[in-house]
Amino acid sequence: MVAEEDLRTVVDELRRLRTRVPQLTGALAAGVDGLVVAHDTPGVDPEGLAALTAAALGVAVRVTDATGHGGFRELLVRGERGYIATYAAGRTAVLTLLAQDRVNVGRLHLEGRRAGSRIGELLDAAEAAARAARPTPRPLGAVSAAPPIRTRAPRTTSAEARTATDS
Repeated sequence: MVAEEDLRTVVDELRRLRTRVPQLTGALAAGVDGLVVAHDTPGVDPEGLAALTAAALGVAVRVTDATGHGGFRELLVRGERGYIATYAAGRTAVLTLLAQDRVNVGRLHLEGRRAGSRIGELLDAAEAAARAARPTPRPLGAVSAAPPIRTRAPRTTSAEARTATDS
């Protein structure tokens, strides 16, 4: 779970990105699981785009693995009316940008990579902080380092006391 302040920072980064590259028509930060983190995608369903991005990411990761080209970095798709570019954003997120056909692709890559890196650092740090704040569950059978808690057993009278051999 990402804190509200961190989400605002990601949305601000998406808006600044759209200012730096005026031909962008949308920007989306999503988890690799296809869930929306933040978006600035007027006219485009962010949940649907995030899900499709996750599906395309799955194929792109398999292609890079199969060809021995290392881990996923980016994916570029060109349609008749523009580009869809997806960049790795930390360990668990991606940045997807929608751009007009007349965008300078070099500038798109430069700004997309920078923004993906910044968003990835922010989301990875937020995830690490959330993980540190959660108590770590002990595995079954684990011994606690804390001293045992001693409780008093209720007193029994001799008439009530029984052992396994008494019955």
